[in-house]
Amino acid sequence: MWPLDPSQKEVLRFAISCRVLTLVLQVLTRFLGSSTPIVYWFPAHLLQDQEPLLRSLETVPWKPHAGDPPPGQKVPRNSIMGLLCNWKTCSLLTRCILGYFLTYWLLGLLLHCNFLPWT
Repeated sequence: MWPLDPSQKEVLRFAISCRVLTLVLQVLTRFLGSSTPIVYWFPAHLLQDQEPLLRSLETVPWKPHAGDPPPGQKVPRNSIMGLLCNWKTCSLLTRCILGYFLTYWLLGLLLHCNFLPWT
């Protein structure tokens, strides 16, 4: 290898250490995110306890979808879609939790497709 002056060696050492740190952080967060359901249980517990729209879904028995919904009312098949459709009536806690997960998903989609470090 060609002779490197001390400043080039420092830059190379810094670049390698940054890459290793990024790689380790990505792998750790992927392992924790995929193997630890507590990360998802806690927000689900908060939503189940704090959100009145989810509590109203528990008291109303689910009926099969027969035709069109009544005018002006959306009938969600998924409770998360129901929360997203009724965004303005949700509590602040619900909007923060949903906003966090939507932002995380969108940033991950954009950055990962562009080969940027994102987990």
